[in-house]
Amino acid sequence: MELHEALFAVGALIVMAKLLEGIFKRIGLNAIFAYPVAGVILGPATGLVHTGPSIDLVLSIGIFMFFFLIGLEELDIAGFVAAIRGRIFFTAVLAVTLSMLASLAVTTDIFIDLGLDLSLTQALGLAGVLSLSSLGVVAKALVDEGRLREPVGVQIFTAVIIVELIALFVVGFAISEHFTSKTGGIDAMSVLLIIGEIIAFAVVTWFVASKIVPRALGFLQRLLRVPQFAFGTLVGGLFLVVVIAEQVGLHGSLGALLFGAALSFLPYQMRRDIMPGMRGTAEGFFVPLFFASAGLYFSLDFIKLPVETILALAFVPLLGKVGASFLSAYVTRIRAPFATAVGLTAKGVAEIALLLVMLHSEAIGKDIFSLLVVVMLAYIMLTPLGIGFALRRVARWTDAESPEHLPPSFERFVLDEVRVSDLLDPYRVHPEASQTVKDFAEDWLLQDQHDYVVEDHGKLAGIVSVSMLRYLPRVEWDTTPLSQMLRHETPKALSNDYLEDALQRMTENSLSVLPVVDAGTGAFMGSISSHEILEMLLLSARGE
Repeated sequence: MELHEALFAVGALIVMAKLLEGIFKRIGLNAIFAYPVAGVILGPATGLVHTGPSIDLVLSIGIFMFFFLIGLEELDIAGFVAAIRGRIFFTAVLAVTLSMLASLAVTTDIFIDLGLDLSLTQALGLAGVLSLSSLGVVAKALVDEGRLREPVGVQIFTAVIIVELIALFVVGFAISEHFTSKTGGIDAMSVLLIIGEIIAFAVVTWFVASKIVPRALGFLQRLLRVPQFAFGTLVGGLFLVVVIAEQVGLHGSLGALLFGAALSFLPYQMRRDIMPGMRGTAEGFFVPLFFASAGLYFSLDFIKLPVETILALAFVPLLGKVGASFLSAYVTRIRAPFATAVGLTAKGVAEIALLLVMLHSEAIGKDIFSLLVVVMLAYIMLTPLGIGFALRRVARWTDAESPEHLPPSFERFVLDEVRVSDLLDPYRVHPEASQTVKDFAEDWLLQDQHDYVVEDHGKLAGIVSVSMLRYLPRVEWDTTPLSQMLRHETPKALSNDYLEDALQRMTENSLSVLPVVDAGTGAFMGSISSHEILEMLLLSARGE
């Protein structure tokens, strides 16, 4: 019966979470709000779903998948290393340090005793969560304001990378088994041991995942030709890494985070092969289920907490983070200090995930967990508005000044929200389907171009690839119309498609060009090429 209850719980949570996600999107709310609400409705509100060992196992897998995706898509260790000698690095380090000190004032009983009864390491872990900044939220806000590709956007982006990485590793340090399994005290040998293990684990994971795994996967894929081989192998590898991390005393979520970060340097084609399946599995199943569990554990008991506890946990870390960010930005004299400071206050979904981890490890109770989830949801809703307001106060930089080092993960965000129509040249001419293959070869073939969009009196005829011409004898080039050499199926891009989606469609179909049709009428409008997209990316990265 327990299995049936677990299956019912999982099925009900996923269906409710995805239905609410669609409803919330229609009214302009982030999907992250839908998932906990689904858990609250099915859990505390109606009592239809209860937590138990079976569902907790699935939720644990969701935790690891979520942190793996953060490492793969958001965490930028290379960008962190590249920025170490820059002024932005000192701004971010000072900001996160002062912010943690402010948070420690309420998570410990040294200055303000709120009766939380946390050990020093638990208090440090909670302070790290409260000091975290969200790269995903900041990038989205910069894109919405059209400032991501400007020097001020790169500056804020880089600063948040540094704060996010430092805070995540502080939390990982604090929730390690060496401390959570003991009294929570810190001694010099324990600190050195856990730091050494984190560094050793990170180095080994990084080397294996970035140097050995890509070559091994490529070789085995060619040898075995198994569908979804890379995807299945990496998912299995993720769980093995989690087990190894737990065995050496690290939390599994930290192992998943490091594994994802190391795999962010996979070859582009391999990333494109695995990401649809990885993202679909995570976003369609594990992540909604994982965050819906926040609603299952949600309790209104937090309103019974002393008023001073509620106010202190809600506002002292907030004011400390804002104050620390402003002070750091002005002390280090970076440009646009106000906008950079506001950007550093951004919060995202990782904080809720870490609070769940701390709840499961019994570092915090349901009352503190529920209070801080409400606080984080308020952050998620309000900080993008604050970032937008701050950016609108910053004048466009007239010089070419920008951070010396461009974060590698910046490229993954540059194409966000850019539409196909932004790149389309409506006046470009294309070869006609009626002309012969010989005429086409003489008039149109270029050395570095392999695919060509073909039109028929202003209408889309299809795509011809140079590789197809090899199968036509040369003696027939004079008499064969180009229309007979077209691909059987023609992938297209709509004018309002995101440019990143168009680029992915090219990759999936092994094409370097894509015809563009009007989103409303379906009329042929022109074509875009992967070369143009990459050129736009490079110009954007330089701030041009």
